[in-house]
Amino acid sequence: MQRKAIVIGATGLVGQHLVKQLSEIYDTLIVIARRPLRYINASIHFYQVNDFENLSEICTSVGADHNTDAFSCLGTTRKLAGSDETFRKVDHDYNVNFATLCRNKGVENFFLLSAMNNDINSRFLYNRVKAETEQSIIDLGFKQLYIFRPSLLLGKHKGRTLENMSQNIFKVLSPLVPESLSIHPISAKRVASAMTMSANDLYERRKYQADNVPNAVSIIENKQMLAMTRVKH
Repeated sequence: MQRKAIVIGATGLVGQHLVKQLSEIYDTLIVIARRPLRYINASIHFYQVNDFENLSEICTSVGADHNTDAFSCLGTTRKLAGSDETFRKVDHDYNVNFATLCRNKGVENFFLLSAMNNDINSRFLYNRVKAETEQSIIDLGFKQLYIFRPSLLLGKHKGRTLENMSQNIFKVLSPLVPESLSIHPISAKRVASAMTMSANDLYERRKYQADNVPNAVSIIENKQMLAMTRVKH
């Protein structure tokens, strides 16, 4: 059976790495994005969408089904969004809409990039919306839902001055901060690797256990991602 996956948020910090890694393990990788990809190969089928309000039209035509894994790295910040309403639309509405479309197509496995310290009762919009998004997607009832909660993402953040400043500070302090700490920053590439490894592990388990893999929501915290992707010397 050929492996197929569908991805949104493919041009962001984590998404760029994820697309490259997934294209090496999936026979068909459907990528939906507003901007052209920096990386492409024979397994990647790219669909450009100018407005995620029209996502349903593309999702209807790409042939996603129960043999398709779905991934979302879609997200923004309040500053880049320009308003609370637009931030919520991108981080919550577009993600939940994509997940709903996938679920209605029979997709059983969903992999969501979220963030740490989410709290539905938080006074901070970012943490509150992330928590609401997680819960909305949990409620859709995927057979396997993986939620990844990284700390500060290392990499070049376009238009994210605060994150870039934090990274510069971390470069100085990094020798003093062990990876065993949950707040340790993590590179975007390692987050993508954790998502890819989780998908591949699920695939291998299903090959031998058929439908005996129990339904589950798996929360992959930052500390676990660091451990999963640590290079052993």
